[in-house]
Amino acid sequence: MRYAAAAAICVATNLAAQEAVMQTAPTAPLMVSIVIGTGVGFLVKHVIDKTWTFREPYITPAAEARRITLSGVFSVLTTIIFWGFELGFYTIWGTDIAKYTGAVLGLTIGYVVKYMLDRRMVFREATV
Repeated sequence: MRYAAAAAICVATNLAAQEAVMQTAPTAPLMVSIVIGTGVGFLVKHVIDKTWTFREPYITPAAEARRITLSGVFSVLTTIIFWGFELGFYTIWGTDIAKYTGAVLGLTIGYVVKYMLDRRMVFREATV
């Protein structure tokens, strides 16, 4: 349940960051808003996952670097799913509603996959 709540918070954060870019820089290419939203979402998600979702304690700088690196690699892999849905929906229907619908669907699928990877390989010491 904590992971689902964290994912919902991060989806909202990601989409809010995308919309903020679109409102403040309406002539910026679409990918600028998607990349910024993704970056903001990753940072928020990692902090929430470490401190609240998995309640993982700090061990050593090397362990933290390993966690951040693995989490980042898995985020890149699952971001491909997310971007594929978001850009695919936008390409097919050409509306902001379609883009955000694809984003929510892609993020949901991506977060399910990322949970499985994080639980098994990133936050192994966690006691969820």
